Amino acid sequence: MNMAEVPAGAQGVSKPETKEPLIIAENINKHFGQFHVIKDVSTKFYQGEVTVIIGASGSGKSTFLRMLNRLETHDSGRIVIDGIVLDDDLKHIDAVRAEVGMVFQSFNLFPHLTVMDNITLAPRRLRGVTRAQAEETAKGLLAKVGMSAHSHKYPHQLSGGQQQRVAIARSLAMQPKVMLFDEPTSALDPEMIKEVLDVMKDLARGGMTMIVVTHEMGFAREVADRVIFFEKGQILEEAPPAEFFGNARNERIRSFLGQIAYTAR
Repeated sequence: MNMAEVPAGAQGVSKPETKEPLIIAENINKHFGQFHVIKDVSTKFYQGEVTVIIGASGSGKSTFLRMLNRLETHDSGRIVIDGIVLDDDLKHIDAVRAEVGMVFQSFNLFPHLTVMDNITLAPRRLRGVTRAQAEETAKGLLAKVGMSAHSHKYPHQLSGGQQQRVAIARSLAMQPKVMLFDEPTSALDPEMIKEVLDVMKDLARGGMTMIVVTHEMGFAREVADRVIFFEKGQILEEAPPAEFFGNARNERIRSFLGQIAYTAR
């Protein structure tokens, strides 16, 4: 396949022909028992691009995202991340996970560790960074996410929004090439959502490659370079946000967006 080709499912998405994709997914399939959750999905993600993946619950979007760092395995097809084929080889998996950060909806902080120790643990153990170096980096990241005053606290002493900001800082401490976000605001109270989205917007403005599964349509409109719509395990459409939200060609997508708009009133 020509690396410069735009996936067949894309609607109006174009990339410079000389630009190589950071992530390639080709003909990906995944089953949970008899349920065919991901059906022959192909797409590409580029350095510095912010991609938002949306779709109804059960459409396969989170499963697809989790396959990009091998939290879920794919049954067939090919995933290549920064030139590394993601397969059963543990060296390949470790190499990919060192470059791909992930933020979950449930924060997943270690409850027995302080904020500082949560952030410095992985760089010290996996990158061989000294404690002093790791803590210096952590201080900068905590400032970046507005959590400098909380480095000594434990997760239970923080609000949900604060925990999620720490989780983002923890992923950034590994200096990943791409950040995956799996519905990062869905477990938050409404007043805490903005503080997390603001951090994500700052990351996007700084050029971080991001793939975000979310129902936050305002974030998608404002920040995304591309929106992907999943439906029953397939990519129904890919388009820039202005085209996706302003001129959706598919009736199913128009219905979905209408429901989102209605429930947001």
